[in-house]
Amino acid sequence: MSEWSPFSYVVTNLARFVRPNEITFSGVNSALPMLACLLAKRAYTFAFTYINVAGGVDPSPSMVPISSSDPVLAEGSRSIFANEDFYDLCTRGQMDLCFLGAAQIDGLGRTNVSCIGDWHAPKVRLPGGGGGAVMLPTARRAVTWRTEHSRRTLVETLDFVTASGGMHGVVTPIAVFTKRDGRLVLASWHPEASLDEVRDRTGFRFEADGAAPTPPPTPAEAEALAALDPDARFERDAAIRLR
Repeated sequence: MSEWSPFSYVVTNLARFVRPNEITFSGVNSALPMLACLLAKRAYTFAFTYINVAGGVDPSPSMVPISSSDPVLAEGSRSIFANEDFYDLCTRGQMDLCFLGAAQIDGLGRTNVSCIGDWHAPKVRLPGGGGGAVMLPTARRAVTWRTEHSRRTLVETLDFVTASGGMHGVVTPIAVFTKRDGRLVLASWHPEASLDEVRDRTGFRFEADGAAPTPPPTPAEAEALAALDPDARFERDAAIRLR
């Protein structure tokens, strides 16, 4: 049996994209990346700057809020950022890593958060590009996540191209992708899944040279996530399943 739950797999593998001495950002409706950034602060020995959409810069929140926009995420901050400050940091090439959501992702790392179906008569109207349309093209690296791994979310052709540019990684309950030579490639897969399953459930073609089962969580990662979600509230709310 794997040491990974679907929830811990997504959160911890998002955290593993954080690098030393970089500036990392988590945005609106981004509870899992928020947890990933807080996990990285607890579990990793290196320093990095964490900025969140609530305006916090390296905050020390008194609690872990349900919303990634909660003002508590600005408690204890070294400074407070406004939205235009995030965008300015990106467009000046100084935002190293952004966690940005997406409804659909294609093999080129482009995202759709605009609509499902035809733009003029959509089945679903989505929130729209917002900050992601600015930050995905201008951040040095962007990472997105899906709590469902399926051909309707990882697609060959987007229903609408909202943003493109700096996508570097994608995390789902069964796989981690990174970008190489302009396309997403498989980096690793959940030990209870398989390469064949990942291929079957992915709408775009991908290379898997060098990919292997994802290494288990370290004790520090597991302890940090348990401390952040001691009652499994986030895990229940996320309701992530392998299949």
